[in-house]
Amino acid sequence: MPGASLGEDDEFSEIARLFRPLTAGVSGAFDLLDDAAVVAQRPGFDLVVTKDAIVEGVHFPQGERPDLIARKLLRVNLSDLAAKAAEPFGCFLAIGWPKSFAAAQREAFAYGLGEDLKTFGVALLGGDTVSTPGPLFASLTALGWVREGAMVRRAGAKVGDVVAVSGTIGDGTLGLAAVRGAIAAGDGTLAERYRLPKPRLDLRDVLRSHASAAADVSDGLIADAGHIAKASGVGLRLDLEAIPLSPAAQDWLDAQPSREQALVHLATGGDDYEVVCTLSGPVPNGFTAIGSVVASSGVEVRSAAGVALISRRGWTHG
Repeated sequence: MPGASLGEDDEFSEIARLFRPLTAGVSGAFDLLDDAAVVAQRPGFDLVVTKDAIVEGVHFPQGERPDLIARKLLRVNLSDLAAKAAEPFGCFLAIGWPKSFAAAQREAFAYGLGEDLKTFGVALLGGDTVSTPGPLFASLTALGWVREGAMVRRAGAKVGDVVAVSGTIGDGTLGLAAVRGAIAAGDGTLAERYRLPKPRLDLRDVLRSHASAAADVSDGLIADAGHIAKASGVGLRLDLEAIPLSPAAQDWLDAQPSREQALVHLATGGDDYEVVCTLSGPVPNGFTAIGSVVASSGVEVRSAAGVALISRRGWTHG
C-alpha cells in the first residue's frame, strides 16, 4: 500500500501503524508489505466486486470529521453489495491526502475505518496512499461472496412484478440540507442518516429469496428505479404517495407549500442507501410496495390522482 504523502520511511511506518491492523490478520493481505493481495477461491460462490469514490466538497462537506468520511466511504460500497445480496469480506483502499491533512486527521480516518470494518466483518486487503494538493479524495473497492449464479442484478424485472423499496426515502437529501444549514437540524437524525448511511446487508436473504431485480438507492429513488427499468427492458410505474417516509421527513413534507413537488424532491434526492427492487410474490416485511412493472420503458411517477408527474423514457441521471 505504498504512497507519496510522506517520506518513504515515514510513509511505510504510518501504513504499518494505521492500516496494517485493519487487515485483521488475513493471510492474503501479507501485512500490507506487498503491492498485491491474494483472494482465495471459495468453491460454489461468485466473487462480487464494486467500487465507489468520494471527493471532499462533492460527496461530503469540507471540514467533515475524518472518521465519518472513512465510515461513509465503506458504507456506500457495502450498500452496493447489499443490493446484490452479497456477503462482504474484504476491501481495497486508495486515498489522496492533501498536504494540509495532519497526522492526527490521518489517524482519525484510519480509526473510523477500522471501527466500521470490525462492525461489518470486513478486512482491509491492500490499496494505495498518495499526496494531492487537494481536495481529499478516497476510493474503496469492496469484495463480497454470493452463491454461484445467484447475484441479484438490475436486470430481471418482469411485467407484473411489484416495485418495492426498503426503509424510508428522502432522509439522505434532507440530511444533506441539514448539514448545510438549509433546514433545521432537529434532533440530528437526518444529518446522521446522510453522514452514516446503514447498508442494508440485513436484507440479503430476503433479496435472494424474493427479488427479481434490485439496486441500491444512492442517486435517488427514481433514478435508481430507472436503472432497473433500463437493464431489464421494462417500464416502472411508481405511486408517489406510496413512498415511505420517516417521521422527520413527514414533518418536513407537512410544512411545504406543494406536497407533490416536495415528494418529487424526496424521491429524486440521493444518499438514502436503501434497496429498490422488483418482486414476483408478496412484499416481505421491511419493504413497501410503491408501484408495478409495466410493458413500457423508463419510469413514470404518478400522483394520488393518477396524473403522470414525471415520465422518462430511457432514464439517464447526470
